[in-house]
Amino acid sequence: MNIPVFLFTGFLESGKTTFIVDTLRDEEFTSKGKTLVVHCEDGEIEYPIKELKAKNISLVSVESEEELTEEFLEKLNKKYQPKQVIIEHNGMWDVNRFLALALPESWAIAQILTTIDASTFSMYVNNMRSLLMQQVAYSDLIVINRCTKDMDQLVFRRNIKAINRKAQLIYETVDGVIMDHQQEVLPYNINSSEITIVDEDFGIFYLDITEHPEKYQGKIVKFRGTVYKERDVSKNSFVAGRLAMTCCADDISYIGLVCKYTLAENLKSQDSVYISARVNIGVSSLYKGEGPILRVLSAEEAEKPEDDIVYFN
Repeated sequence: MNIPVFLFTGFLESGKTTFIVDTLRDEEFTSKGKTLVVHCEDGEIEYPIKELKAKNISLVSVESEEELTEEFLEKLNKKYQPKQVIIEHNGMWDVNRFLALALPESWAIAQILTTIDASTFSMYVNNMRSLLMQQVAYSDLIVINRCTKDMDQLVFRRNIKAINRKAQLIYETVDGVIMDHQQEVLPYNINSSEITIVDEDFGIFYLDITEHPEKYQGKIVKFRGTVYKERDVSKNSFVAGRLAMTCCADDISYIGLVCKYTLAENLKSQDSVYISARVNIGVSSLYKGEGPILRVLSAEEAEKPEDDIVYFN
């Protein structure tokens, strides 16, 4: 049986330790057997050492990123023989480096959780964007805490979902109370059987159709996009989308939707086309699971938009 590893990411003072301590106080969680906690930074909140020992929880501190190696983790496994592991990652360390490590044979990452302080989100976006994006890119659950009623939740959602569409988002107040999600107001009629997407609305459309493809099942969508052909797609397939800026000017990447088209071989990468397509739901490696599959009815040559960049703010 695999030993589940729970990886917590987030910047210093984002609430990681508080989240972990609350988890460790859950009798159902600790009843599974000996728990090993590896924490890689010291914040204002300290671990209750005596309480942890009484619950058969071992705490190990890591001072430097270089110390967190495959050999080190193997030694911990042999010494403590845990039934489950929590790793509180340092917010300034490279998450990709850790994920590339070969964990002890019996260990397996069960869940990646990220905490974000809503009050400092913009600061990290502007100054440490790459580290922030690393943290949210792989997360299963993202807790955005210290929210106030006047904060626009959709700014967080759009930026995060552009990087990781499958992550579950939870918003908490300063007092730790879970807030209701603000609903995205779509700039087009979702109830129409045919939906036309203007260029400036493609970002919102992309986020909504990839997150809730069932809302678009059977509908015809029309939009302008740029053709991209992946090496592993069939000759009757291509991806249609746009370049997107998630957070700042340095962070531009391609977002797109999988298209099936009998005349796809006539299209070339970077072609700008006006697409009319019927939406189905299917499995694709692009989505790493289920997502919208567009059955293209027509793909006509189109001029590129004056501003070819999609924005999420």
